[in-house]
Amino acid sequence: MKPPFSSSLLLILLPFIVLVIFLYTEEFSCILCQLGPRVSSQQHIKKNKEKLPFAIGETEKGCDIFSGKWVWDENRPLYEESECPYITPQSTCQEHGRPDKDYQHWRWQPHSCSLPSFNATLMVETLRGKRMLFVGDSLNRGQYISMICLVHRLIPENAKSIENDGNFAIFTIKDYNATIEFYWAPFLLESNSDAAITHRIVERVVRNGSIDVHGKYWKGSDIIVFDTYLWWLSNFSILQGSFDDEVKDIVEVSTENAYRMVMKSMLSWIKEHMNPKKTRVFFTSMSPYHERSIEWGGEPNKNCFNETKMIDDPNYWATDSRKSIMHVIDEEFGKSKVPISFLNITQLSSYRKDAHSSIYKKHWNPLTPKQLANPSSYADCVHWCLPGLPDTWNELLFAKLFYL
Repeated sequence: MKPPFSSSLLLILLPFIVLVIFLYTEEFSCILCQLGPRVSSQQHIKKNKEKLPFAIGETEKGCDIFSGKWVWDENRPLYEESECPYITPQSTCQEHGRPDKDYQHWRWQPHSCSLPSFNATLMVETLRGKRMLFVGDSLNRGQYISMICLVHRLIPENAKSIENDGNFAIFTIKDYNATIEFYWAPFLLESNSDAAITHRIVERVVRNGSIDVHGKYWKGSDIIVFDTYLWWLSNFSILQGSFDDEVKDIVEVSTENAYRMVMKSMLSWIKEHMNPKKTRVFFTSMSPYHERSIEWGGEPNKNCFNETKMIDDPNYWATDSRKSIMHVIDEEFGKSKVPISFLNITQLSSYRKDAHSSIYKKHWNPLTPKQLANPSSYADCVHWCLPGLPDTWNELLFAKLFYL
């Protein structure tokens, strides 16, 4: 007796059904990985079988290099302050009298895997014939300087140079036909604060839809690292027309709406000008600052001054690092098809109240007796000492560039 037709059909279709379920599950899991509540564990790169440019391997499965803890390492720092002549006076803390060095000895250790060691030789060889560009504000400039400090010892003195030209700072590795560059654009869009030196303006205005004003200078880059946050910490004046208009159309918008505007502009520019088969783009999350010691259990009206220990609460999150901005990044990157790697430095940097420049930096104006009597009043709790925390940011960049 022959089996019923329905049973025969089921046997024939079963392998196809299993295949469909497998493919659907894979696709659904990929969608879920982009919908997590926190942007911190997401890379926001559309996964495919094609190897990304510059990648030579992969991190361990399930590894989130941004989730971990700081561990003491006697082999730190990765270079000495005195060995790197490129560090700006904003970050030469030892030269300016900082008495301790403990802040230099901490290494970031992910919970579930190991962070690849920074290999300066691999980085320099990879940059042969290439252009690496950091775009953003002074915090990204600090990461740019850190990258130079991490690689420059491999290069003979007569084979390297650095120059400042307008919004550009350019480190050239002559024998490699390679450059590591920084471009000052604190909002990424055109603003009235775009001068690389004289940009201290109280009422800042950003021009909508103007990314090409700066973006024309970024074309031809092989690796770009963007950042923008510090200058967005208030409601914003957005210019709808041109700075040349006699009557300017300026509207006030919230920080979140203004930030969403620049994220959309940046992603659109990347899509138009960066070839995903040959180039890589990174975006660095907000760098926290430590202006209110009461947030970590310290005294009222104090800040990072005289802080030599890090924050040990693993759940600490400073109020100045707006989660609403992280949500904007998550939403815009999540719905974009532009391949971009997210460097989530915010949480791991939040613990490091000990690593700021504080009072140990060059002060461009003479300090008053009143300031000298209260060092917290002039401590820089935004920028970081070098060597120091920005070196870890570059270790994370290195890991994402070469090991995804």
